[in-house]
Amino acid sequence: MKPFELLQVATVGEAVAGTGPGNKYIAGGTNLVDLMKYEVEHPDRLIDITRLPLRDVTDLHGGLRIGALVPNSDLAENALVKRRYPVLSEALLNGASPQLRNMATVGGNLLQRTRCYYFMDAAFPCNKRQPGSGCPAIAGINRIHAILGQSENCIATHPSDMAVALAALDTVVNVTGPEGDRQIPIAEFHRLPGDQPEIDTTLKLGELITSIEIAPLAMAQHSRYLKVRDRAQYAFALVSVAAMLDIRGGTVRGARIALGGVAHKPWRAHEAETALMGKPATATSFRGAAEAALMSAKGYKHNEFKIELAKRAIVRTLTMVAGGAA
Repeated sequence: MKPFELLQVATVGEAVAGTGPGNKYIAGGTNLVDLMKYEVEHPDRLIDITRLPLRDVTDLHGGLRIGALVPNSDLAENALVKRRYPVLSEALLNGASPQLRNMATVGGNLLQRTRCYYFMDAAFPCNKRQPGSGCPAIAGINRIHAILGQSENCIATHPSDMAVALAALDTVVNVTGPEGDRQIPIAEFHRLPGDQPEIDTTLKLGELITSIEIAPLAMAQHSRYLKVRDRAQYAFALVSVAAMLDIRGGTVRGARIALGGVAHKPWRAHEAETALMGKPATATSFRGAAEAALMSAKGYKHNEFKIELAKRAIVRTLTMVAGGAA
């Protein structure tokens, strides 16, 4: 591991003032420290933000404002989250292990980097680590890789469970930086790889996540999160689905669906949502929505199965939601 300087700060202003090229914020460190050990990340300075007052979960006119340093475990068990947004609680409880959830923070979870084999191993070329060096996953072992939104430069997937639920909830990310405060809709926070796969988010240099905001949403009370993975614990999603439905008189009046494990960012399935509007809440309608969601999917040698798996996961999740919403 490369030697680095550690700067401890007590205020948001102090944190932002201390940043610059080669600097990284650190809180729980559950992803960043691993990347430093693997020689993937090489920060010159770590800015320790664990003392900042960003640990509150606040009622926001029927919605929630959640501080960036709230531990994943605390958020998953928060009474307001469990009542208003069960999909978020389920997503958090499906992530990592209890020990890691105790350390991981909301802000850090959003900033997780891919677990692509080739990105995590500095012995291989990788466009995310070294732009222009190539993407060996395309012709290599690509079982866990993207089937939506990928490019010829990168087919890595975003690993977060929490972020998938937040995408379905149209969450807003509050950030502050050298140029002041701003709000970023979750749909615009993470990037698709395009020709710059090394850039994961739309954060500017020195910007710090301070909180997230979730608006009131009645149908979110009827929501579920399904994660399909190789083992029951401590594994990243092959496919995951966050879904919620507004069903009245047996007819779908509103839907939110987001997918994980399938793209470089949490994937909002707008086509599926549109396909469900005005349709009966039946398995046939749910399968039609799933087909719409995966219309543009492209598989590779080892992950072609994920296309059908994603469709079935969507149907199963919607069926679970409908069972609870009826």
